[in-house]
Amino acid sequence: MLAAVQVRMARAALGISVRELAKLSGVADSTILRFETGKGAILTTNMARLQKSLEEAGITFIPADATGGPGVRLST
Repeated sequence: MLAAVQVRMARAALGISVRELAKLSGVADSTILRFETGKGAILTTNMARLQKSLEEAGITFIPADATGGPGVRLST
């Protein structure tokens, strides 16, 4: 499962706004904002839509491990 910080980092790497991610993914911008700011949970289906949209845009998600926290890589 993605961490909120990964979604924020992915948007920053792509240079897109919450509104643009909402358009790409079909997830409401208010839902994305609540998730990113830790003010609410996100449905599994919406998380999957965000992840798919960001990966199709060139993001690779990196899980946390013993050397550090979760991250992203721009693969384009």
